[in-house]
Amino acid sequence: MPNWLKEIALPAIAISAALLLFGILVWFAGVSPVDVWVTLFKGAFGDWFSWQNTLQRAAPLMLTALCVAIPARAGLIIIGGEGALVLGGLACAALAHAVPLPGNIIGTLLVCIAGAIAGALWIMLAGWLRQYRGINETISSLLLAYIAIGIFKHIVEGPLRDPSSLNKPSTYPLNEGMLIGGMMGSDVHWGLAIGVVACVALGLWLRVTASGFSVRVVGGNPRTAQLVGLPATQLILGACAVGGACAGLAGAVEVAAVHTNANASLIAGYGYAGILVAFIARHNPIAIIPVAILFGGFGAAGSLLQRRLGLPDASVQVLQGIAFVLILASEGLRLVDWKNLIKNRMPHPMQPKLLKLKGHA
Repeated sequence: MPNWLKEIALPAIAISAALLLFGILVWFAGVSPVDVWVTLFKGAFGDWFSWQNTLQRAAPLMLTALCVAIPARAGLIIIGGEGALVLGGLACAALAHAVPLPGNIIGTLLVCIAGAIAGALWIMLAGWLRQYRGINETISSLLLAYIAIGIFKHIVEGPLRDPSSLNKPSTYPLNEGMLIGGMMGSDVHWGLAIGVVACVALGLWLRVTASGFSVRVVGGNPRTAQLVGLPATQLILGACAVGGACAGLAGAVEVAAVHTNANASLIAGYGYAGILVAFIARHNPIAIIPVAILFGGFGAAGSLLQRRLGLPDASVQVLQGIAFVLILASEGLRLVDWKNLIKNRMPHPMQPKLLKLKGHA
């Protein structure tokens, strides 16, 4: 099987199998699987309203998936994008509150940069712990995400809390001029364009630049990187910084485009869903775009499953979990030489004749 076909076929088969298993589970709950599949499609892509909801959810997924994909190209498995996202949103709101910023696109750029810097520093910490203290980056980044959420809640409910936010603690809202609006009069904010541009730019960076090639060498063959004298530690920390900046930017965009302030709604699981998106896309930044749209559609359809079929809104998370397990399982199938396997399983043309001759003998 050609490599390009394998790259497309295996994720597609895994997602199809996840939908099938999800249908079996809801069938045990007394709901028709066909109704579930149709409702998922309608809730995600059935009309323009559904498309807008899907694309809004796809924007942060693209950026948090990059937080996994870029360090993975350097050989690190970072799964703490949720922490970088919430700190990016917090930094965005904190800068707007602490410093008088212009209420225009300049102010928007500054708060987005603040969010990106916060995310970059947080994920770089996981890379630093791995390089200089030998701590597994997967575990440290996950634990750092819980610490980041704790810091976020403490500051939002304490020093930066808006006194007018009673039942739902939040920071002071951003100046209206700094908010990110919709594209061409739609409800899809410009964060989607930011996510697409980031995916394409980083995909080209990895493919056509010397530094991107160096990152891929470090991740693919560390021994070769050492032999040719590549600065592995600097490249790894740089990849962590780029990935963390993307997740922090996602948090800033969510604040400036959706919530207008930092509050608990920012902890929506985009960082964890981004892990799944990155693995399905095989850590390819450009492939992240369609996968993020697909899973943004699944998230958008969750409330429709609840309203029409009586399923819990969290049912979509079950579907995502099944898909993640099957995607990981499909990784083992990539190493199978299907051509030789099929060839060896098929009987040789002379085999029936040989068996017949043995029978006569």
